Amino acid sequence: MKVIKKIVIVIFLIGLFIGAIIIYKGYTIYKTALNEISVKDKLEELREHENYARIEDISDFYLDAVVAVEDHRFYKHGAVDPIAIMRAVWTNVKSFKLKEGGSTITQQVAKNIYFTQEKTALRKISEIFMAYEIERQCDKDTILEMYVNTSFFGKGYYGIKEASEGYYDKAPIDMNKYEGSMLAGVPNAPSIYAPTKNPDLASQRQRQVLDKMVKYEYITDKEKDEILSMKE
Repeated sequence: MKVIKKIVIVIFLIGLFIGAIIIYKGYTIYKTALNEISVKDKLEELREHENYARIEDISDFYLDAVVAVEDHRFYKHGAVDPIAIMRAVWTNVKSFKLKEGGSTITQQVAKNIYFTQEKTALRKISEIFMAYEIERQCDKDTILEMYVNTSFFGKGYYGIKEASEGYYDKAPIDMNKYEGSMLAGVPNAPSIYAPTKNPDLASQRQRQVLDKMVKYEYITDKEKDEILSMKE
């Protein structure tokens, strides 16, 4: 029994040591990225792009749809959402698959503007550190603005302005509810959900977006049906 205890303690200490190394390396990556360009300077750089859309120039319905489907507690939690992480872990354990990520919109902004899309523990740690820095420097509306401007929508479109003009020949502020709910679901998997790539799968994803909006009381079931009928 004592031998087993010692083995468990050794394994625990080794795990603790490895975890500390990963956290330290992740912090180092975060600091290096931040030293290259601050969050404020990065925001200014993004806003100088001709296809950047300010939040006041984007459809409110579309923004609500994004929050509902990507991070419905966005305005209530900080850089990281422990509840979403626990829910994601539970979902993944039950399914034996990596079905849910648990990243907040702020974490996704950190990934989009500072790091690669590569899924590694180091990138995740550095992303979390950067998310806290972004939350310290920017308000929630600015973070949401950065998110929709740095997301990929398929067909070579980066940002909601390119996507709304490319898919619908409309400015982001002029999208109707059908168009807004369609594009809100695309960044999750652009190669699958881009409207012109797989129309049927894109429509399924749009329904998921609208179901989330009903669940979190942005719209009613009746409004959802009305939005879906706009296609006809």
